Amino acid sequence: MATSLKIGDVVRFLNSTGGGEVTKIEGNIAYVTDEDGFDTPILVRECVVVDNSTAWERAKARVEQPAVSSKPAPQPQIKDTTPDETEIEPEEVEGGDVMNLVLGFEADNLKTLSDTTYFAYLVNDSNYYLYFTYMSAGDNGDWTTRYAGIVEPGIQVLLEEFDKDEVVGLEKIAVQAIAFKKCKEFELQQPVSLIIKPDVTKFFKLHCFKSNPYFDVPVLAFDIVKNGVVPAREPLDVEKLVESVKQPKQEDRKKKWKRPVVKNSEYIPGGNGIIEVDLHIDEIVDTTAGLTNADMLNLQVDEFRKVMDANKLNKGQKIVFIHGKGDGVLRQALMKELNYRYKGMVEVQDASFREYGFGATQVTVR
Repeated sequence: MATSLKIGDVVRFLNSTGGGEVTKIEGNIAYVTDEDGFDTPILVRECVVVDNSTAWERAKARVEQPAVSSKPAPQPQIKDTTPDETEIEPEEVEGGDVMNLVLGFEADNLKTLSDTTYFAYLVNDSNYYLYFTYMSAGDNGDWTTRYAGIVEPGIQVLLEEFDKDEVVGLEKIAVQAIAFKKCKEFELQQPVSLIIKPDVTKFFKLHCFKSNPYFDVPVLAFDIVKNGVVPAREPLDVEKLVESVKQPKQEDRKKKWKRPVVKNSEYIPGGNGIIEVDLHIDEIVDTTAGLTNADMLNLQVDEFRKVMDANKLNKGQKIVFIHGKGDGVLRQALMKELNYRYKGMVEVQDASFREYGFGATQVTVR
């Protein structure tokens, strides 16, 4: 039994199917987020911990292997373990004298970007050792060193862990590096110095995290050196800046997040006595601006629960939930609700294909 359950633990349910990561604990209730980003409230005593390593430990484990590179991989290095051993230099790879240096930001949980931990990595895809510093600038313009050290050739190094509240401190980042080789001649490389001004709102938008050859999961990545060249700083987009000023304030956007569809809010049966509920997100809110995929899924599930709770005593009532085919995430979430929250209260079947196509489920209240 989980007597000392804490946020970040990975658990499975004791008396039902399911599990995930504990994201919140209130009294004796734990909120568990599964791989689809769906939150399930459950008693703490019903949770069995299967992994209590911290997010930092899991991130460190992901960088124990050398960085992935598109260049031919070198043969494993073998060291003599005798006391008078000398350091064996990493074997150089073809094309490795053309430097590639990448700064990447990885979310610990892409499904909950509104409340997750982030990790910063530096990837050194080259035959050079690098003395480097990773810094950020404060509001007063002064710089703070966040990490300084040396990284070996072909290595990915974990720089730091930070939470969502610290993202704002990354509005201005700098990476500086000096390349060299040990005990051998090499062509002198120009020192690297690049200032980046990320759009920090991208840390909270799933579509901004993209695949990258150096990472196993989608990341926010910035090229510090690409094919031996430091990228030019992007010029200020004046038109985009002006347009952003014209955008409605956050308070105005929140006012639009309402449920405007009559059939979804009043649940009036049609001529055939069947209630039709369209769960497409644009039928629930006027705008999805600022909403993550997990936020939208939770809104759709809330709408589903509202309809079910309003009709769970209406025996014989048929309700058709139109969820669309998509990638099946919403339908899976609805099935979890029906099998857990409304178990034994309803009969479930696919709705009429002729009327609704493949993307609808019919529920009949018992």
